[in-house]
Amino acid sequence: MDGLISKIRNLDAYPKINEDFYSRTLSGGVITLASSVVMLLLFISELRLYLHSVTETKLVVDTSRGETLRINFDVTFPALPCSILSLDAMDISGEQHLDVKHDIIKKRIDVHGNVIETRQDGIGSPKIDRPLQRHGGRLEHNETYCGSCYGAEAADDDCCNNCEDVREAYRKKGWAMSNPDLIDQCKREGFLQKIKDEEGEGCNIYGFLEVNKVAGNFHFAPGKSFQQSNVHVHDLLAFQKDSFNISHKINRLTFGEYFPGVVNPLDGVHWSQVTPSGMYQYFIKVVPTVYTDVRGHTIQSNQFSVTEHFRTAELGRLQALPGVFFFYDLSPIKVTFTEEHVSFLHFLTNVCAIVGGVFTVSGILDSLFYHGQKAIKKKMEIGKFS
Repeated sequence: MDGLISKIRNLDAYPKINEDFYSRTLSGGVITLASSVVMLLLFISELRLYLHSVTETKLVVDTSRGETLRINFDVTFPALPCSILSLDAMDISGEQHLDVKHDIIKKRIDVHGNVIETRQDGIGSPKIDRPLQRHGGRLEHNETYCGSCYGAEAADDDCCNNCEDVREAYRKKGWAMSNPDLIDQCKREGFLQKIKDEEGEGCNIYGFLEVNKVAGNFHFAPGKSFQQSNVHVHDLLAFQKDSFNISHKINRLTFGEYFPGVVNPLDGVHWSQVTPSGMYQYFIKVVPTVYTDVRGHTIQSNQFSVTEHFRTAELGRLQALPGVFFFYDLSPIKVTFTEEHVSFLHFLTNVCAIVGGVFTVSGILDSLFYHGQKAIKKKMEIGKFS
């Protein structure tokens, strides 16, 4: 048994020296103090990394199919009244959402940006004052009102009871409304007068769109939109204006839910128009993103990059429709962010590396100082140091 203990003792890699043989120096004390401070700082840094999560980023091919894309927006037009502003969305699959009204809120604002009125959409409610019936006579007592659509009826029993109904019927037919005062419903409701009353006002429009997850565009433009010879056009004749100021500020634009660390490059962007009219275009590349936090909660969202272009309106060019257009396309690459905590073993390994590394380096420095001082002192004693 004593022999086994003796053999184990011989394996000791840390032989002990009697304290009587220790020699403590000033340089050694300074190095010990400095190395202790460095060791403490590195340990605190490593502890902070251990207590906080780290985010791992991966790039994978996006194989999702049949999903929808939610577009959240909040845009202010300081010189475009709410009564003439409309929102359209379309994609390369052929699906169109013209003059979108659902999930959209409009705020009338004055020149100082103060809110005048908040409404869902439209230019007001009809005033029933013996309106013109579809058959040509005026509304009598005990008679149901059914206004004429002026040839734009899809069926014989269709009724257009207000100006908005007539405009919608015209839009579906692909017709433009040249003079609203010739339409009984629009004249009774004061369509042109309401537009004149809102002259000089602005509009803050916000809400969201739910579109197919394919390339497409959505745009804010004056007038009702319709298809004419397979061309997307807007009816601007009804407003009797030569130019439209499409200066705008994008308060918020996101493609999907918020997640930590996301940067939306168009938030807070402001553009002022200097030419009489034109088309402002944003070309957006949408990157699908999946964010998973430390609790395993997953957020399906998107990031995007953008470039901008302004095209001045030219006479006879339907492509240069005045408005703000957002053309978006989707990247085939998906980015995944995963929050993770550093494992305790990894933390322990790094702490051991810090302590061992600093201790070794400080020992080397102390040895260099000690032996250097000793050599210089010896030379001075024999008079060879100069």
